[in-house]
Amino acid sequence: MYILFYWGNFMKILEKMASLLWGPWMLALILGTGIYLTIGTRWLSVTKLKNAFKAALKGQPGAEGDVSGFGALCTSLAATLGTGNIIGVATAISAGGPGALFWMQLAAFFGMATKYAEGYLAVRYRRRGADGKFIGGPFLYLELGLQRPYLARIFAGACVITCLISMGTTSQINGMVMAAQDHFGGGLTTAIIAGGLTTLLVGLVLAGGIGRIASVSTLLVPFMAALYTLLTVWLLLLHIEKLPQATALILHSAFAPKAALGAAAGITFQKAMRYGLGRGIFSNEAGMGSDPIAAATAQTDSPARQGLISMLGPFLDTVVMCTLTGYAVVVTGAWQMPQLSGAGITLYALQQLPLPSSLLSFLYMLCLFFFGFASIIGWSFYGEQSLRYLFPCRGICVKIFRITFLIILFLGSFLTADAVWSLADIFCALMAVPNLIGLIGLGEQVFKETTAEG
Repeated sequence: MYILFYWGNFMKILEKMASLLWGPWMLALILGTGIYLTIGTRWLSVTKLKNAFKAALKGQPGAEGDVSGFGALCTSLAATLGTGNIIGVATAISAGGPGALFWMQLAAFFGMATKYAEGYLAVRYRRRGADGKFIGGPFLYLELGLQRPYLARIFAGACVITCLISMGTTSQINGMVMAAQDHFGGGLTTAIIAGGLTTLLVGLVLAGGIGRIASVSTLLVPFMAALYTLLTVWLLLLHIEKLPQATALILHSAFAPKAALGAAAGITFQKAMRYGLGRGIFSNEAGMGSDPIAAATAQTDSPARQGLISMLGPFLDTVVMCTLTGYAVVVTGAWQMPQLSGAGITLYALQQLPLPSSLLSFLYMLCLFFFGFASIIGWSFYGEQSLRYLFPCRGICVKIFRITFLIILFLGSFLTADAVWSLADIFCALMAVPNLIGLIGLGEQVFKETTAEG
């Protein structure tokens, strides 16, 4: 009884903290930074999108770096194409109404310029570590570019904590375990087995470092994206007559949710924005500063080139993948089911496909496993690199970090979905603020050097 009382109070505290950090000021900072960078780069996210795809596929094998540009993109996408694309979108629409999807898409569009600047600065200020491999990211461009080492340490510390407590562990494995329980049943037993096997596989990948992480990501990302895209596109084709109505509902409820959904729904304009932008940054991580840590390892001799490759992240992650999930949840009415939460919302939508329920449950579990697993290994690299920046050591520090990471990953199998998402919101904000300050402060340099490079 006492445990439930204290847990309930703890949950309320988490929710209040998340709401405070993701208040109007944070929404204005994220969107404002994206708009500033979009205009400053002369709408590069529109005019250079084709060039970005060419750069990602062509590669620069002779340039300095630890992995190919495509490998760096896949490592980044492995982290961003996590369960947020499936569960995060569903929870955003469930809490903020269909209009939340519009704000996710808007954040992603302006987030493309944000990602460009992050990728550009990551390569511009990267350096070789004691082990001979490149290290870079917001902590270096905050220290060397902006000349604010205290912001660099705040970011790196927040990244390590975010990796260990939310984005790299609990928020991913929780969705994977829920999907396994939906398919196999078994409750606690299934959670122990699914959590244990995932932790073991992650440990084997981590032992190989960035090379193995990039290799696994390059294999997983195209496969998992193709499987999930096939299922959702098929579902939308079956409900094609509902798409115009769904689009109208998304746009209407983005600006006037009470008029579109009714006052009884309890969804406000601010709520739609808060959940849309909040889940948007969780999904594509534009402005959070995680992606440039992977971009800094790319084989390239041009910061602008890697910036273009990084720019593809929000486009593929949110403009494409999250939109598919969002429309699937809206056209099937899954977002209006109060008895559903987390993974169950998207599963309900996919179960409208003309396939056996057990097969759909298995395919959904498979999608969540691949998305979550790829995100876990991507985030483990972000946390490890941030730790290397804070404590330039080789050996014992990294081993302790990896062991701690794996322990928390396993324990995350047993947390509730609400606790997981509140933690994710809180630590995303703690990473985003110093990084966004750095992007604004170094914006003029990005504009000038981008123009010089053509």
